[in-house]
Amino acid sequence: MKSLMGVVNLDHDQDLLHELTYFRSVAGVPFGGRYRMIDFVLSNMVNSGIQDIAVFARNKYRSLMDHLGTGAPWDLNRKRGGLFILPPDWNDPTDISKGDLRHFHNHRDFFHRGNADHVLVSGSQFISKVDYEDAFKRHQETKADVTVLYKKVDQLEPEDRYRMKLEFDSFGNVKSITNDEMNPNLYMQMYIIRKELLLELLNHCIGYHKQDLFVDGIMSNLNELAIRAYEYKGYLSIISSVASYYKHSMNLLKPEIYQSLFLAGSPIYTKIKDEPPAKYVNGSEVSNSLVANGCVIEGHVENSILFRGVYVAKGVSIKNSIIMQRCYIHEDTHLDHVILDKDILISPNRQFAGAPEQPFVIAKRKAM
Repeated sequence: MKSLMGVVNLDHDQDLLHELTYFRSVAGVPFGGRYRMIDFVLSNMVNSGIQDIAVFARNKYRSLMDHLGTGAPWDLNRKRGGLFILPPDWNDPTDISKGDLRHFHNHRDFFHRGNADHVLVSGSQFISKVDYEDAFKRHQETKADVTVLYKKVDQLEPEDRYRMKLEFDSFGNVKSITNDEMNPNLYMQMYIIRKELLLELLNHCIGYHKQDLFVDGIMSNLNELAIRAYEYKGYLSIISSVASYYKHSMNLLKPEIYQSLFLAGSPIYTKIKDEPPAKYVNGSEVSNSLVANGCVIEGHVENSILFRGVYVAKGVSIKNSIIMQRCYIHEDTHLDHVILDKDILISPNRQFAGAPEQPFVIAKRKAM
């Protein structure tokens, strides 16, 4: 879609993942055995035909830049357009912008140089398979100034109660955006807006010393703008805490959820790593688990997710756990409801256990 450009705005991602984000942004957190959180929104944009995508990154973005590289896995390494990773550029001494307005203001060239006349803005912590092409088609049909995406959930999770919710009439006109605990219409931190209008609202907000484009530019003008709601009906998980990360990761072990996210429709792309297939040594036992390539399994793995290159020694028992890349787990160790970040070495005869609501988490590059 040459008439739509994308922005992945990481400023609004809630960073409550503690040990998992000591050294990386939320967008760079590994998920699902081989992916990163940002892979889902990038893949959805690419699968919808968006060719110009900017990533607004404020802090802890080294790992993210390493993962994204030139954008080749998403077919975004182009001579014209493609992927733009845009860290802070706060060098204008006359700049009075604040909050996420600083990103939009200091990276105006991205919008001016792009040929698209509409912009899709999204966060990265919503795991989904949104068809932005269909949402944009609805945006054009309704002649909306802004189209906001939402998901009507059957049951609100505890972490969803205070998220933004949409209230709209029978025609899909958004009348209010609230934090009503009982409202099931979750705003997905995704919206489509005319580029010209975005730049107008940006100038207005900066002029009045505001700091949030969506809150101060769009929510504050519900009565003046034509704002429509678009309902997304596919799979959705929101990663905003360690507990939600663990819960939604473990949900991938349910075949129907795994298939809807990874096997149905367009693919999810990620950084390519050439490694050998997983090796299961005689005497090993693996059940109801996701095991990525490069793993060597000599022990027992049950109801768990193992990322690339994990070594599980003889006599090891891993249950209900998430083990990230290149972890080495020595003999006769027992792990239950544990999350190990990357490059962790677990000594022999150790025991670590947590609970579904509070898994035991070890930050990356530690020896225990």
